[in-house]
Amino acid sequence: MPRPWPAPAGHFVVGGASRFNDTGGMSVRVKICGITSLDDALAAVDAGADALGFMFYEKSPRSVSLETAREIARQLPPFVAKVGVFVDAAEEVVRKHVAGCGLDTLQFHGDEPPEFCGKFSPLKVYKAFRIQNPDSLRMLPAYRTDAWLLDGYVPDKLGGSGATFNWGLAVEAKKLGRPIILAGGLTPENVADAVRKAQPYAVDVSSGVESSPGKKDPSKMWKFVAAAKAAAEQVEK
Repeated sequence: MPRPWPAPAGHFVVGGASRFNDTGGMSVRVKICGITSLDDALAAVDAGADALGFMFYEKSPRSVSLETAREIARQLPPFVAKVGVFVDAAEEVVRKHVAGCGLDTLQFHGDEPPEFCGKFSPLKVYKAFRIQNPDSLRMLPAYRTDAWLLDGYVPDKLGGSGATFNWGLAVEAKKLGRPIILAGGLTPENVADAVRKAQPYAVDVSSGVESSPGKKDPSKMWKFVAAAKAAAEQVEK
């Protein structure tokens, strides 16, 4: 049976804590990516995650089948975003997964052109970029997606590498006019510093809250979400 999730009046609540901070502004969002099991999904929600990412890329150690993602998604509370992560997938494949497990957000992590990313309205769309240096930011303005996800660069690895990058480049990217999702090598130990320095719209974590590839650690997820939200509140004060 789907897990019951009563919705309190007035504002959204995630994992028992309000998504609004005590200054009245919205706290930084947290996306936990690479979800492969219902237990991990529910633990992430309990920790306070605002979004869960499902990796539909067979070469990833965190790859999940459509059937497994559907079973997980149907038991999630309605206020948690369901993000499908794709790497150079065909349009019909993306649409099949959207319909199959009720995705509300798409994240494209390959070489998808801007025209492709614009085909899926009214769904939210994030385009991921692997950041090496200032030149890596030149392609961002061509993508009029809902947000840009900035990830660390590791040759032959498309995310989940645990590599950080210069967070000052995220600050520069914000000036280009789109919300920034900060990814790449974030952990419970460094996410607060990242939030304070880059002040992103959201942070995205996968390997940094795992006990092994594809297996999340509940304690690490709790610590990560708490550190990110607390740092955002300090910035806004």
